[in-house]
Amino acid sequence: MDFGGGDEIIFEQKGKAGIVTLNRPKALNAINHSMIKALARALKAWEADPQIAVVIVKAEGRAFCAGGDILQVYEGGRAGNPPVDFFADEYRLNAHIARFPKPYVSLIDGIVMGGGVGISCHGSHRVMTENAQFAMPEVGIGFFPDVGGSHLLPDLGGSFGMYLGLTGNRIRYGDALWSGLATHTVQAEYLGGLIERLAETGDAGTALREVFKPAERETDRAVLQSIALHFSQPSLAELLQSLERAAASDEFAAKTLATMRTRSPTSLGVAFRQIATGSTLSMDECMRMEFRIVNRMLSGHDFYEGIRAVLIDKGSTPIWNPATFDKLDPAAVDAYFAPLPGGDLDL
Repeated sequence: MDFGGGDEIIFEQKGKAGIVTLNRPKALNAINHSMIKALARALKAWEADPQIAVVIVKAEGRAFCAGGDILQVYEGGRAGNPPVDFFADEYRLNAHIARFPKPYVSLIDGIVMGGGVGISCHGSHRVMTENAQFAMPEVGIGFFPDVGGSHLLPDLGGSFGMYLGLTGNRIRYGDALWSGLATHTVQAEYLGGLIERLAETGDAGTALREVFKPAERETDRAVLQSIALHFSQPSLAELLQSLERAAASDEFAAKTLATMRTRSPTSLGVAFRQIATGSTLSMDECMRMEFRIVNRMLSGHDFYEGIRAVLIDKGSTPIWNPATFDKLDPAAVDAYFAPLPGGDLDL
């Protein structure tokens, strides 16, 4: 089946299943524009195809999808041609997945971050194995947890989503299941059989019940209580103050505060507001809000500085502007959320 995307994303029909395989293992299956457009075409076709009862998304190699092809975005922006269309199409795809009317089963057997989250975690069935690692690390590169992060993260209990979005920290499959990011956890050795069963029956619920083995939560209760205390504060300033007060006697607070101080202050300000606001918005409204934000990020400083430090001059320290949170102008954060002169994203 050819929906475009070349060898980087493979489509096939097997029994009652439409199967998508991300096939850029050397690039950790980073998703690019042609892959996004191909997946969008496939979903449109399969949504209307009575022979397709379930969609399965899987990947080759040790990563499910480590994010968007961010170097392409960096190079386009640096050349004066920021790839706004890439994000528009990606966000439309994320919204389509969220409202896809058939079972959409993501088999996450490895790293899932950024753009990989967007094509997996908005689906109806989010399956993680013992090899899965989830993160939304965007604040560390001067960006923000997009691809529907504003819809996904607020739904996680105990302010866990705010914690993940503002630190960029990784979690494993037990925490993902506990928080609701994953709907099922299974052992990787059973994925092949699961795919066969899904293709045979088209019944995602029954097939997953047969292999579901609940994973234990990795984060202990004391840390979860600390997350709930600090990350439920009504403003970012109060959140940081809460961590500062606890840091002298609480190793978790001290470590978390140190992590956040390495992140872009602008990204932290935008992400806090984005996640807080997203709790009251629909998925489509979240994607329109994120499209407003990304347009401003692509014309700003910190995103390009973060990519330079992390991916171009690997391991160097980014020089954020402003450098510290106390220098961040609230009006500058407000500007990221203002209506776009050309109108909001058409979904």
